[in-house]
Amino acid sequence: MEILLQLVYSGVALGMIYAVIAFGYQLTFQTSDTLNFGQGDALMLGAMVGLTLVNLGLNYWLMIPLVIVFGLLQGGLVERIGVRPAIKIKSEFGWIMSTIALGIIFKNVAENVWGRDDLKFPSPLPEAPLKVLGANVLPMEILVVVGAVLMMLAVEFFNRKTIYGKAVVATFNDRDAAKLMGINTGLVITFSYALSSATAAFAGVLIAPLTLTGATMGAVLGLKAFAVAIIGGLTSGMGIIVGGIILGVAETTTGFYISTGYKDVPGLVLLLLVLAYKPAGLFGKSAIKKV
Repeated sequence: MEILLQLVYSGVALGMIYAVIAFGYQLTFQTSDTLNFGQGDALMLGAMVGLTLVNLGLNYWLMIPLVIVFGLLQGGLVERIGVRPAIKIKSEFGWIMSTIALGIIFKNVAENVWGRDDLKFPSPLPEAPLKVLGANVLPMEILVVVGAVLMMLAVEFFNRKTIYGKAVVATFNDRDAAKLMGINTGLVITFSYALSSATAAFAGVLIAPLTLTGATMGAVLGLKAFAVAIIGGLTSGMGIIVGGIILGVAETTTGFYISTGYKDVPGLVLLLLVLAYKPAGLFGKSAIKKV
């Protein structure tokens, strides 16, 4: 029982990382019906920049705001040079290829700047596990869950309680109507991309102390987060959290009880089932198109 509980703890921490990255997919989808397929690379860049700042002597907690600002700038750049031109010409595949291409470029840049070897990110918290209900939990895993929840709550608060957030919501509900009301929808879309990359960069510095940091760390995480977004529903914040936890726990328990070689199978099977029977996601709403 203790082993199962420990696997659940680790799975929840892993799932919340997936959820934060998937939350970035939701942000861009809601405002522009596009997705940033370079989310995993935004996470990687956040982790690498964070590691550099820490190695230069900056405190971990002071480093986080700087990494978030870096993520905002990186996401805005992706939208400006990769997504906006495709939206203007209404290219269905332009933004897909552009975000993938930019992700590859960022990965190559990271390999040339930081090298191809994985690096150790120093933990800001003690590495000795804590006992919670008889199972071991790393302090950093607790920080991951708390940090992920706080990040998503902060974005929800921004959307619901600030005038700029309401502009984002209005753009999501009806982009044409929002434009007629005087909202600069182009700027809103840029901001959504900036915010999505900022959340990914934040996730990068959260997960980095639990794993090795390198130029390839974001590829698998980005893909799994996309699966979480599809499973939970791209229109549901709660669905993304639930989908992340389901996938994270499924991976840790499968890897322990069956084999690490099969840990990705349950999540992929669930993804196929959702796509077959509920394409909008477990908590998502099907879009109604007016004709």
